Amino acid sequence: MSAMLLAYPEAARLVERFLHERLVSRIWDRDPRVWGAAEGSADERSIRTRLGWLDVATTMAPAVSSAAHLAQQITAELFDTVYLLGMGGSSLCAEVLRQVCGIASGHPELYVLDTTDAETIATAASRLDPARTLFLVSSKSGGTVEVASLERFFWARMIEAEGSAAGRHFVAITDPGTALQALAELKRYREVFLNPADIGGRFSALSLFGLVPSALIGADPGALLAAGAAMAEGCRQENHANAGLALGAFIGAAALEGRDKLTLALPPSLASLGLWIEQLVAESTGKHGKGVLPVVDEPLGRPDEYGDDRAFVAITGDRDAPDEAGLAALEAAGHPVLRLSTRIDLIGAEFFRWEFATAVAGAALGLNPFDEPNVAEAKEKTKVLLAAFASAGRLPESTATASSAGISVFSPAFTGHSPAAVVRAALGSLRANDYVAFLSYLTATSDVEVTIGEIRQAIRAKHRVASTFGVGPRYLHSTGQYHKGGPNTVLAFLVTTDDVTSEDETATDIPEAGYSFAVLKQAQALGDAETLAAHSRRVVRLHLHAGTTIGALAAVFAEALR
Repeated sequence: MSAMLLAYPEAARLVERFLHERLVSRIWDRDPRVWGAAEGSADERSIRTRLGWLDVATTMAPAVSSAAHLAQQITAELFDTVYLLGMGGSSLCAEVLRQVCGIASGHPELYVLDTTDAETIATAASRLDPARTLFLVSSKSGGTVEVASLERFFWARMIEAEGSAAGRHFVAITDPGTALQALAELKRYREVFLNPADIGGRFSALSLFGLVPSALIGADPGALLAAGAAMAEGCRQENHANAGLALGAFIGAAALEGRDKLTLALPPSLASLGLWIEQLVAESTGKHGKGVLPVVDEPLGRPDEYGDDRAFVAITGDRDAPDEAGLAALEAAGHPVLRLSTRIDLIGAEFFRWEFATAVAGAALGLNPFDEPNVAEAKEKTKVLLAAFASAGRLPESTATASSAGISVFSPAFTGHSPAAVVRAALGSLRANDYVAFLSYLTATSDVEVTIGEIRQAIRAKHRVASTFGVGPRYLHSTGQYHKGGPNTVLAFLVTTDDVTSEDETATDIPEAGYSFAVLKQAQALGDAETLAAHSRRVVRLHLHAGTTIGALAAVFAEALR
């Protein structure tokens, strides 16, 4: 057992308990009782159908050559761009591979489109070179609304440019028997990859959803899978050397002690891994009033800026390392810190380590980590709002709680004479172990990310609470489950805007839908605000009117925090 794990007695004791209970063997034997599932229950059925990720080393081996063959075709035909249309588990792994491994010489650039933002989509369409672009349509369910909408949008443009040859520019990855499989065969896609149905989306990094993008960018899919297979073999060991068991016990023990804000300290080379871990852990554990909330993209602060709800995992890469001085100070102040190390060429091992650890953490918390019972709620709210739009030609409007030049604030729980006053009242409701979630439906730019990051640090300094930053609608497939199903400790600031593009709004109409991407995104934002409120979560929506910059939002929080 590592010295760092021994330094956290609660985790060390949990490892001993799990070894005594033969937890590792029972996971590999696919025993649903590991996660408290009663015989014949819905949990038992969902668990039994979602453990295929354990066997990826065997089941995915034949897929390596298929993925490599596709990559050879694409490079030989001089494709220079791949647009990946996907959400959540179907896209985040590819984003990690792109940023961590980079694009090999001679291979196409990969752009992950996991958005319904009209400006982002219009920009992607404007730079489209149809003859040299491939679309990778990735959806486990085959019916994800964002993916289906993006597919229809770009298919229409490719038909216009390439005619009957458009299908050669599309590749699908989905489960057998989905609507996407049928659509891809009807439209004569270049390739349809069928993933094992018993691998859940967020556990799919080492399946076709990771192997195919890996091959396309020139990162050897065989090496990716081999690294995962080696870690999987280590995670079969019923002993203290099991890296997945140790990490899972650390996460679970910390959560059971009230340290449920799992704060990741990552070096720049591994920064994107945080988003993948965030989705895996938050969506797997955030349910039934329990859960572990990963906190990513938050610079380490002084020990006195943290409450006692934090546990830290630091990952050192072979290129760079996180802030060791900051970690040492946190450790000296009594915060549990677990240090891990990895290599860029072994990123596949990191994927499996965290998947196995998440399964172990689920066992520690006594919950099923393989379902997502609250994810569908926001989707249903969105459908209702889109039906209202179809009927009335506009989305339902609410009365603002307060307004100022450029910003209106909507809040059922807090009042004030100005947006800053409402935000101040909301922040005043924060208590120990609460957290703040920024849910942004603004166009994802570096300015937005930096500004909200600065606001997060200011809130931490004053209120000593954790915070997260989610880009909508992507977070709906990630931390969205935790915000609604986890402990009722969230204060959500949902940020929306008038979605204006440089072109006419009809330029981003979704074919056959009867609405545009701008309408879809606004419906998703409003639907999630309603869903959060329905779960008695504190939610404040801040709406930036056309022409209002992110600086205005910063000014509101600066005034509220004085």
